[in-house]
This record gives sequence, C-alpha cells and structure tokens, in this order.
Amino acid sequence: MKSEDGAEHPATIEAVLQAGGEPVLVAGALVTNAFIGRRLKSAPMGNALLVHSVGEILDEKGRDLFRVDADASVLEAVQRMVEHNVGSLLVMEGDKIVGIVTERDYLRRAAEGAAATDAETPVREIVSAPLVVATPATPVEECMAIMTDRRIRHLPIVEGDAVVGMVSIGDLVRFTSKLQSFEIKYLTEYITAGTAV
Repeated sequence: MKSEDGAEHPATIEAVLQAGGEPVLVAGALVTNAFIGRRLKSAPMGNALLVHSVGEILDEKGRDLFRVDADASVLEAVQRMVEHNVGSLLVMEGDKIVGIVTERDYLRRAAEGAAATDAETPVREIVSAPLVVATPATPVEECMAIMTDRRIRHLPIVEGDAVVGMVSIGDLVRFTSKLQSFEIKYLTEYITAGTAV
C-alpha cells in the first residue's frame, strides 16, 4: 500500500511490526533512535522525575475504537465520523486493519473536487497507510513530537498486534495543559508556604 509520499509500505500493523517495518512508524522503543539527543521533559515530583505515558490518557478518556470497512463508501465513513463525533476511523479488511481515514483525508478529497462521487468511492481509495502508532507506555511528549513531525492528528495505540485505543492531538494538548495547571498550583503553594515562614 502507498503512503502520501508515494512509497510502498506494509499494509497492516502486523506486517509493520513483524517485518521490522520503518522504525519511525512505531513509537516507544522502535522510534527512540529518531529522537536521540531529544531530552524528555518531565514534571518534577520530589527527587524523582515523572514521565507520563499515553496509557494514562486512554485510562481517562476510554478505549473506544470506531472502524469502517475498506469497501464502504467515503460518504458512509464521513457519516460515521459525524455520528460518533470523532475525527478518524480505522479502516478494516475483514479483521485486519489496513490504515486510517481522517477528516483531513476527506477535506483533501473535497478540495480536489472529487466529493461529488463520495457515495460510490470506496474508503480504500483515500485511506492513509501505513499506520503511525504508539504503545500505552510511550511518553506523552514523544507522542506529541511524532504527531508534529509526521503531521498527523490521530495516533492509534497498540499492544502487541492489537489496537487498544486512539488518541488525538487534542487529547495530548488537554492532558499536558492539565498537568501544567497542576504543576503551577503545586509551585505556587510551595512558594506561598515558603514565604509564610
């Protein structure tokens, strides 16, 4: 299957993981080499550094996944995204995941003037593949860096060869913002307590 850069890539998560794939496709241990020299910023907690993982976001938001068959129409995929108020769907061929379709894929298609045929065009013609994925243990900051570097807004989360959740850039920003608010409150209380002595 071809990605946006026109290169051939394995069509499924299983193929990417089993064949070793391109290291940058999978966050966590396999992508570490792409980020050598990049230091993860972490919230200070006593003498230890606390690194927050994307699994924490899944624990808060839930692990709901929405799918569409590769042979379904583009219009059906868009209707399903609207129905579930999500910006992406996993694209399936039987029980295999072959990619992802997003709002951006549809908007690109509409901008090219092809939206008139959405009721007949199968999702497989606009699918983004291969998937760029992370694991529940991947640090939040690393996920943000991957999404920024790859210019994507949705990141499937995998354990083994199974997708166990999906996070968006909005989920990551909200989580980071909440942590920063907590840190500011903690530091303010610390400073206030120090000046009261």
